Amino acid sequence: MRAHVHWTQELDERLRGLREAGVTWDAIAEAMGLGRNTVLERGRKIGARRLRLRPQSVVEEARDRPARQAGHPVTWGLLTAGTVLEGEAYPYPVFL
Repeated sequence: MRAHVHWTQELDERLRGLREAGVTWDAIAEAMGLGRNTVLERGRKIGARRLRLRPQSVVEEARDRPARQAGHPVTWGLLTAGTVLEGEAYPYPVFL
């Protein structure tokens, strides 16, 4: 069993800074030499959150526009973002 961690202002600031920079809880735990659950619980207590930035090029579309076809580059990109298919072309030849 690990020893009890005495959280200081410096440790809290380091944890907040790493989390705001988008570092995962596993990487934070490794960098601080602590267990994942220890830093995760402390992060919850002090409100350390990952900053979520909105894309600056958000374009509002008309709500009454017709639906896009299956495989449209915009919708296909939204569906595959963050997956193994990201950047791949739609598999069926609809936009030639």
